[in-house]
Amino acid sequence: MARRSIVSDEVKYEIAKELGFADRIQRNGDRYDYSKLTTREAGLLVRGLIEKAERLMAGQK
Repeated sequence: MARRSIVSDEVKYEIAKELGFADRIQRNGDRYDYSKLTTREAGLLVRGLIEKAERLMAGQK
């Protein structure tokens, strides 16, 4: 059984755009392929998601 992410692919893609490597994420309709990301980029994406969540929890955007 595949695990579902609690974060939408659209949000992940937006963070990747902010970080400058969204072009490495392959999109096909509503499917996203992250296999071209380096380990460093994946870590940066996670960090960006955490920072976004922290801002939202603090009432900022």
